[in-house]
This record gives sequence, C-alpha cells and structure tokens, in this order.
Amino acid sequence: MRFLYLLLLLFIPFATVKAGQPVKLVPIAKTKAKAVLRTDSSVVQVRHFDAAQLARLKQKPDFRYDEEASGPSLWTRFWRWFWHLFTMPKFRPETNILFTVLKYFFIALGIAAIAFIILRLVGVDVTGLFKRKPADASVPYEETLENIHEINFDTDIDKAIAQHNYRLAVRLLYLRSLKQLNDAGLINWQIDKTNAAYIEELTNPEQREAFTVLTRQFEFVWYGEFMINNSAFQNISALFGNFKQTLS
Repeated sequence: MRFLYLLLLLFIPFATVKAGQPVKLVPIAKTKAKAVLRTDSSVVQVRHFDAAQLARLKQKPDFRYDEEASGPSLWTRFWRWFWHLFTMPKFRPETNILFTVLKYFFIALGIAAIAFIILRLVGVDVTGLFKRKPADASVPYEETLENIHEINFDTDIDKAIAQHNYRLAVRLLYLRSLKQLNDAGLINWQIDKTNAAYIEELTNPEQREAFTVLTRQFEFVWYGEFMINNSAFQNISALFGNFKQTLS
C-alpha cells in the first residue's frame, strides 16, 4: 500500500504538466454532396415565323422605318434659282439696278404687311379704303354749321334714306333727338356742346341710359365711318323711336 502511494506521488507532477499544454484540434474534412444532373422533361413547342404574314407586313408603310432621301421641292428649287440670279456677275448689287429695286420693293412690302396687321388689330376696316364712297345726299347743311332749329328733319331723313346714305340718316336722327330733348326742356342745346355734356344734363336715369346708347350708336356709325345697310339702319331707327316715346 505504501508502495502504491509513492508511485502516485511520482506521477502527479508529470500529469499536471501534460494537462496544462493546449490541445490541438484536428479539423474534420467536409464532404460535398455530389451534384445530380436532372433531365428536363417539359415539352417545348418550337414556333416559326409565318413567312406570308411577314411579307405582308413589309409592304405596309407603317412598318417602314428607313427614310427615303427626297430631292428639293419645286418651291425650294424656284427660290434657289431666284437667289442664284443675284450671284451672277451681271446681277451683282453694285452693277445692277434691278437688285436695288427689288430690295426696296420687299422692304416696302414688309412694312405694308406689318401696317395692315396693326390696322386690323385696332379694328380699322382697311378694305374700305379701296371702295367707292356713296354719293353725298343733297342735304342743305354743313356739319360745322348745324343748327337743329333750321333743319327739316323729316324731309332730309327721307332724302338720305332714298339715296341709301344711312350714315347721314343716323346723324339726322341723332340731331333730331337733341332737338326733342331741348324742346322738352331736358337739355340746353348749344352748337359748341359735346355729346357727353348733353348726357350729363339728363337727370332721369332711364332717359340718360337710353340716350347714352343712342350716342354710342351714332358715334360708332358717323365718326367710325361704319357703313351700314338698310336692315341695320331700321334697328337703329327703332331705338330712336323708342327714345322719343320716353319723352312724352
């Protein structure tokens, strides 16, 4: 028993030294699973182009994406020829008066076009400049010397209508309305007064509004030199007739 105890004492130091040393781990090799090649068993239907349908599509213009080169149009060739004339020696600006004439002609044409557009925008009837003006009615009075007390309105209005001078007829209707207002004591007529002054003298709101409409119609036709026909004149004449009834 004593002998075994001694043997244990001898081996304990060596066992302690061995236990303090690190233990080396041996890696375990991983084994990969072998790939298994599976065969595709699905049924594939192979499709083919319809040659006839493809040929028909080629004939349609909607499916043609290539642009065909086209030559200059007849209008383009004309202007090329026209401007080419001025590059020729006999048509050079410094040696030919034709170039100068055409140059100023096109400048004047451009100015006339711009003026025409401006006049149309402001409401001027340019075509009226080239029309014959109607013959003046033989009415014995002048615009600057009008005296409403010396005009025979019924006779002069009938003469103007007979000669289709409806502008003058409208003016006479307006002058007669001034005489009617003056005779009714609603305005104080003076030869140098303006139409706006007569409107301000009217105290009745309905009469003032009606006379304002008549004044606008008169000024539009007379001062605007707007040519009216018989139908338009009849409508304006009816307005003057309605206004006369408001004075009674």
